[in-house]
Amino acid sequence: VQLQASGGGLVQSGGSLTLSCVASGSIFSIVNMGWYRQAPGRERELVAIMDNRGDSHIADSVKGRFTISRDNAKNAVTLEMKSLKAEDTAVYFCHLERSVGLRTTAHWGQGTLVTVSS
Repeated sequence: VQLQASGGGLVQSGGSLTLSCVASGSIFSIVNMGWYRQAPGRERELVAIMDNRGDSHIADSVKGRFTISRDNAKNAVTLEMKSLKAEDTAVYFCHLERSVGLRTTAHWGQGTLVTVSS
C-alpha cells in the first residue's frame, strides 16, 4: 500500500489548508483512513479518522475547525483545516488500516509539513 499525501505548507494563523491523500497498491478491504500529526518533541497523535461507513472521530483539539472526508471510490481521504493555530504546526501523516483476514494492518504516508505562523 502506498499513501501519497499533498497539501501541506505555510499559512498564517487563522488561515486554512486542505490535505489530501490517495492510496494505491493493495488497497482492498480498507477499514479506516485518516490523519495523525506529530509536532516537534511530541508524540504522534490522532487528528481525525473515518471508517468505511462514514463514521468519524475528530480530536478535541481540532473539533469544529477540521473536517475529514473520504472518497471510497478514489481511495482518498481529505482533511480540511480552518482557523489554524500555531499549535497546529506539525508533520501530518496520512493513515490507512486494512482488514486482512483476522488482522488489521496499518499503513502510513510519508508526512506533509504544516506550518502555522503566529
